[in-house]
Amino acid sequence: MATTYNVYCDESGHLQNDGLDVMVLGAVWCPLQETRRIAFQLRNIKKKYGLPSDFETKWVKVSKGKADFYLELIEYFFEESALHFRALVVPDKSLLCHESYAQDHDTWYYKMYFDMLKVILAPHDRYRIYLDIKDTCSAEKVARLHQVLCNNIYDFRKEIIERVQTVHSHEVEQIQLADLLIGAVSYANRGLSNNAAKVRLVEEMRKRSGYSLEKTTLYRETKVNLLRWRATESD
Repeated sequence: MATTYNVYCDESGHLQNDGLDVMVLGAVWCPLQETRRIAFQLRNIKKKYGLPSDFETKWVKVSKGKADFYLELIEYFFEESALHFRALVVPDKSLLCHESYAQDHDTWYYKMYFDMLKVILAPHDRYRIYLDIKDTCSAEKVARLHQVLCNNIYDFRKEIIERVQTVHSHEVEQIQLADLLIGAVSYANRGLSNNAAKVRLVEEMRKRSGYSLEKTTLYRETKVNLLRWRATESD
């Protein structure tokens, strides 16, 4: 019997000329039937630390004063068996040479999204993919991404990937969790250490996962699955 999964995606450093070398695309996913329970528990963690239920969890907000709150979110992710995380890391965007592959940055971006998501997708299950809405071009971007993802797995009737749509991150707890985990992976791969609270979260994620966060994991890793992509690996 097919299982339907909700897949919550976010990204860091994805723009071509944003001044950041490292790009991370990532996703948190869980069974559809578990989404409400997980969202409720994530909001309860906010309440535990005196934060309003509509407080938006974001990596850029990590600070010394909220370190324990963010640490508990990391701990919750690892203790909740229904939650999984996958990220694709591009360590140096300056090495990209789109002209050599007759593509622009947007086309490459969609290829990377497919590479990030393909490990998650199974032909006998169903998927609903949600992305944080970021700009006025989101509708066109989402439609194209849906088409690319489906075409790459011969899902021309959209029976496997049922939908790809944007949502507002402040309304979706799992998108916020994805932002936090992606932020930790990006911080580790950028070699930063100027924020003690963020360093603490990176170290906790390393300890819990058993991975450095800077190397590709085993392909079938299901809790924290990472692909460190290099420009020379492009096809």
